[in-house]
Amino acid sequence: MEKTTTRSTLSEAVFKNVGLSRNESATLVDSVFTEILKSLIQGDDVKISSFGTFVVRQKKERIGRNPKTGQEVPITARSVVTFRASNVLKSKVNSKNKTNVREFN
Repeated sequence: MEKTTTRSTLSEAVFKNVGLSRNESATLVDSVFTEILKSLIQGDDVKISSFGTFVVRQKKERIGRNPKTGQEVPITARSVVTFRASNVLKSKVNSKNKTNVREFN
């Protein structure tokens, strides 16, 4: 069974590990995501040390193809967000000895 980490699970982790109230923990998690979003909207990269980097890329307009009909369709220019994991994160995810996540710091 797959498990998905959500805002509420992150808030609960902050509540348990930091000692803030549940409301304060939820507010903290939301404010972190809000600051990341603001930076990305401005076109800035967001680098989180030992975790990874969120990068805004500009994609040019191009011609795509409808897979059902084969008809060519224009795809408009747009911004996309990509994530590049740090080497520290990659090594932690790939390590066979996943004893303690708290060692991440």
